[in-house]
Parts: sequence; structure tokens; C-alpha cells
Amino acid sequence: MSLTKKRKVANAKVDSNKAYSLKEASALVKTINCTKFDSSVDLHIRLGVDPKKADQQVRGTVSLPHGTGKTKRVLVLCTPDKEADAKAAGADFVGLDEFITKIEGGWTDVDVIVATPSVMPKIGKLGKVLGPRNLMPNPKTGTVTNDVAAAVNEVKGGKIAFKVDKTGIVHASIGRVSFSQEKIAENCTELINAIAKLKPSAAKGTYLKGLSMASSMSPGIIIDTKGLMN
Repeated sequence: MSLTKKRKVANAKVDSNKAYSLKEASALVKTINCTKFDSSVDLHIRLGVDPKKADQQVRGTVSLPHGTGKTKRVLVLCTPDKEADAKAAGADFVGLDEFITKIEGGWTDVDVIVATPSVMPKIGKLGKVLGPRNLMPNPKTGTVTNDVAAAVNEVKGGKIAFKVDKTGIVHASIGRVSFSQEKIAENCTELINAIAKLKPSAAKGTYLKGLSMASSMSPGIIIDTKGLMN
């Protein structure tokens, strides 16, 4: 696959053999953007866990201090008495049976789904559709709650969910290249701290094994994990 001129220039700015400090990486990621749009800034974090073991799963949420720069589309599945609260909080879609039918038909045009505990028995059958897309409401991520207004406000305000994948890596978007270097670094630090607190007791050896930062279609920037943890 041939590289564009912009990608070649970006590649030349990144030393693939160097581990950059978080401050350096946060500045560099802004200069290697290859797109004409406001690209997302993503972190890829390799953990020293075995995701196949239930006691080494790493999953949680974190509220980024500067948000992600993306307005998330939120669906609230609830009973009629909660609909007004959800709409007032800014939910994009609110309802129950009609959306269950749409999802069964393949519709998943949302970023986050919030549900009240009372409707979860109805939603359980949607696991095969929502599960692979990480859209299934879950109490651990705060998306199963009676306080739907607070849940919507948190999502809209920059709360993200993360989960280690089957290869032991957490992928997360932490902002946009239009963010300042300081905001990118602060969002990154918040996510790393949240993941560090969730280290499974069964995980042995080095927990934070590797970390890289990249914008959409840019080369990855390796970050010095030892300096970061210190």
C-alpha cells in the first residue's frame, strides 16, 4: 500500500525507536496529523494481564477533564416516568419498545445506551447485537441506573468506558488534535490513573507494558511507560 505525501512527512517526524515523554508525545501528535478534519487522538495501552481469565479483566469508566471533543449520541431505554428526565438532560433518543424493535432489526446508530434496572429483562435479548459493539448497558459502567439524567450528563460531559480486548490492549479516544498539548496530556493522565487503580490482584509482573498515542491515520508515538508511572 503506497503512502501519501502527508503520511511520509508524518512518518519522518516520528522516531520509531524512541520512547517519548507524555509531554513530548502530546505535542508531537498535533504536528503529524495527516487528515483535513479534526482527527481524534487515541491511546493504545498494552497491559500485563490475561484477558481470558475472569479475574484479570480490566473494565471501567473515567470522566476526562476536557472531554473527548466528540458529541456522543445517547439512547435512554426507560419507562415513561423517566422519559422527561432523560430528554431534559439531553438524551438524543428516549423510549423503550420501539427502540428494542429497531435494534433487533440491526439499528445501532448511537454511541452509548443508558437503561433503568426495571427494563433490563427486556433488553437482555439484545445482547447478541449490542454486546459486540460495546453498547450493552452495564451497572459497572454506570449505564444501568435509575438516575438517567445524571448518566446522560456524565456521558455528554466526557465520560468514557474502556475495556481490555482479547489481546490485552485497551483502546480509547482521549481528545482531538485541536486540543492543546496540555489538555491531551491531562486527559491521558486521567485515563492511565483510572486503569492503574483497576490492576487485578491476580496480574503478575509488569502491569503497564506498553503505551502509544496516535491521531487518525497517523503513525503511532511510543510513550515511555517508566517515566509516566514515576
